[in-house]
Amino acid sequence: MKKHLFYLSMALITALFSACGNGKKGVFTPTSSGRAYEILVVIDQELWERPAGRALYDVLDSDVPGLPQSERSFRIMYTSPANYDSTLKLIRNIIIVEVNKDLYTQPKFKYAKNVYAAPQSILTIQAPDEASFEKFVEENRQVIVDFFTRAEMNRQIAVLENKHSDYVSTKVKSMFDCDVWVPGELTATKQGENFFWAGTNAATGDQNFVIYSYPYTDKDTFTKEYFVHKRDSVMKINIPGAREGMYMETDSLMTDVRPINVQDEYALEARGLWRVKGDFMGGPYVSHVRLDKVNQRIIVSEIFVYSPDKMKRNLVRQMEASLYTLKLPGSKQEGNEMPLAVTKKDSTKTEK
Repeated sequence: MKKHLFYLSMALITALFSACGNGKKGVFTPTSSGRAYEILVVIDQELWERPAGRALYDVLDSDVPGLPQSERSFRIMYTSPANYDSTLKLIRNIIIVEVNKDLYTQPKFKYAKNVYAAPQSILTIQAPDEASFEKFVEENRQVIVDFFTRAEMNRQIAVLENKHSDYVSTKVKSMFDCDVWVPGELTATKQGENFFWAGTNAATGDQNFVIYSYPYTDKDTFTKEYFVHKRDSVMKINIPGAREGMYMETDSLMTDVRPINVQDEYALEARGLWRVKGDFMGGPYVSHVRLDKVNQRIIVSEIFVYSPDKMKRNLVRQMEASLYTLKLPGSKQEGNEMPLAVTKKDSTKTEK
């Protein structure tokens, strides 16, 4: 009997440590520290002050697109390798800079998950010299920003998996045959023709989710002009203002679109500003335009925020994670975690 208990105990311990090795949080893995969108850069102080270090700083300090005011992508901290101690190794987002001509022949990324704590993402940038490091960082600025943005969104998706609005999920399933997770705080709802809205109705920091559909009949559907026209027509009917003649509309000059991958399928991302015609209300929005191949229709999912007296980066990104959980009819995608933006060509991956 004791022998069986011994083997059972060993099996449990092995399983716990295996969970850590697979990039998942085990019982013995500390919880990471730091706030969302906060990054620690481990770099020699002199290098940090020279052009190569400034290039990395400028990437991390770049503005978040689609917001009405300037907000930088990340809160930046830095430390020298000598001071990179056990406490700092618990921070959730870390960039390690390694410039060494004896070790590297070309610049590349190396990334790892949950090495010292969980959830945690560590991106190491290696280069033989400062000039190649600076060029590599400038050429891959969007890759670096997307890597940590997606890591944070994946953490939000993990939260949503266990804590989302069952009512909204059920309603979206019944109306559109789609699966989606949105925060449980979105308790106010409205239903229209092929349209559904959920929001917090908060006086400030108001977060909203919208989904609507229409037939796929036009080859120009995935263009900025078509998107803005369709969005304005849908919102005019379904999101009216406080008085007659007021309704939500799109600021087309402040809207940018780009192709992205969602649930392993093509999508058009639109990001910009909305406003209420005839009123002073407005704020940022993000939309995903996707093709439902099963039903030959377009599904548009969108989040928008109204927060005139607060910074909006975290409010938008928190809600934006919900867009990546949307599964269309016939989807065979397992899980909702977003792939990180680092490409195989320029990187190696390790998990400890």
